[in-house]
Order: sequence, then C-alpha cells, then structure tokens
Amino acid sequence: MTSLKDRIVEMYVTCFGLGYAPVASGTFGTLGGVAVAALVGWTWPEYYLPLLIVLTTVMSLLGALCGGWAERRYGRKDPGQFVLDEVVGYMVAVMWWDFPGWKHLIAGFFLFRLFDIVKPYPARRLEKLKGGWGIVVDDLVAGAYALLAVAGIRMLFPTLFS
Repeated sequence: MTSLKDRIVEMYVTCFGLGYAPVASGTFGTLGGVAVAALVGWTWPEYYLPLLIVLTTVMSLLGALCGGWAERRYGRKDPGQFVLDEVVGYMVAVMWWDFPGWKHLIAGFFLFRLFDIVKPYPARRLEKLKGGWGIVVDDLVAGAYALLAVAGIRMLFPTLFS
C-alpha cells in the first residue's frame, strides 16, 4: 500500500498525472507549466514576473528534493513520469515583465520543447548532476535558452506579439 506522502509526491512530480501520458510525457508535462503561467497571468497580471520567479524557485527546489524518490519509485534516472522539470523549465521560458499573452505562451511552449529536446550546452552536461538536481537543472537551462529566443523574436518582429 502506498503512503499518503508517496501519493502527494507522486501527484506533484507527475503534475497531477500528466507524466503518465502514454506518449510524449514531457510535452504533456509542459502543458502543466502553460496552465500555471496562464493562471498567474490572468489572475494576477500585475504580479506576473515576481510570482513566476517565486513559484519557479520553490517548485524547482522541491522538485530537486523529490528526484531521488522518483528515481527509486520508477527505477531509472530521470524517469519520464517526472514532468515537474518541464513545468518549471517552461515557466522560465515565459518569464516576462508583465503577462505576455497567448502568443508569447505558445512561442515559449514550442521553443522550450525544442531546447529541452536538443539540450544545448550546458544543459546536456547538467543532466548528469546527481538525483533531482540533474532532473531539474537541465530544464531550467533549456527554459533560459527558450526565453532568450522568444525575447529575440519579440525584438526582431514586434508586430507578431501585438
């Protein structure tokens, strides 16, 4: 029988079950990040950036602490069911001064998925960190790359986001 603590941690790291998607669990997990960013943006648009920073930091730290549990539970390093890393990585990708709207969230989604799959330096290397840090940190780096790409696109083609 599974303990209440295990069920809570499982719900957290799988983003309420998104990590159990039969295909592309990372893509489905990223949708959890879209939901968080959209909820924050629509509910508290004036506090969008500070709330995203706080949520991303807290969720990343808790996720890193849960990484060892997930690796034991699912029997492998960086298990596919653990999608909290996609959630926080995506949240980095869409950090902006104020709520940027759907076009930004969509661009951030596709760019984050691209950088999360390609894992440019140093993301691939950081994946080798022990336990939960290796699970989470590479996605934070992928999110930072995606944020830079979205910012560049916004600067080059400002009318795309208006």
